[in-house]
Amino acid sequence: MPEQQAGKGARGSWKQDPEAVQADILRAATELFAERGLSGARIEEIAARTRTSKRMIYYYFGDKDRLWARVLETAYARVRAGEAELRLEGLDPEAALARLVEFTFDHHRRNPDFIRLVMIENVHHAEHLSRSELIGDLNAEAIERLRGILARGESAGVFRPGLDPEALHWTISALSFFNVSNRPTFSALFGDRLFTEDGQAALRAQAVETVAAIARKTP
Repeated sequence: MPEQQAGKGARGSWKQDPEAVQADILRAATELFAERGLSGARIEEIAARTRTSKRMIYYYFGDKDRLWARVLETAYARVRAGEAELRLEGLDPEAALARLVEFTFDHHRRNPDFIRLVMIENVHHAEHLSRSELIGDLNAEAIERLRGILARGESAGVFRPGLDPEALHWTISALSFFNVSNRPTFSALFGDRLFTEDGQAALRAQAVETVAAIARKTP
């Protein structure tokens, strides 16, 4: 009897913690959406992976499309929060740019679900992402952060003048994204050597040097 009462108390406490309930739903939804896509994932399957119910998922998120949008927002928010924690403004411009490339490469490598979510949203022509004011604001912050690094580097005479932060962000994203998104096909064609620890370290260093070469002021 005491064990049963403790169990009921634990469940009651869980239901009284809406932030924890929503975080649990978002965790499970992220996993299932990454596995099966927006079309293939079902709300009842998401509920089965949580400590809550299908009814509570609808209560908190409304429907599957809105849950998907929240999953995307949460994923992008984590990337941008990680960038903010780098404190790049305290580094010299070349070190700041290198650190940003390293972070992006490492984040994408360690979070393949993020890559799959972005690929799935591309299949849906970014219709959910383009409606999200939060994601728009988050990514505007990312461009402004990079713009600040480039401006400091130009003022210091180490970066070329007139660098486009959006174009450089594209390059950083492309190098880091392809490493995860195309690993299966690349490995099938050329083998796994580049996806060993040594291979990944070399690709990471190459990504840093590629971006630095684009930004660096030539004599």
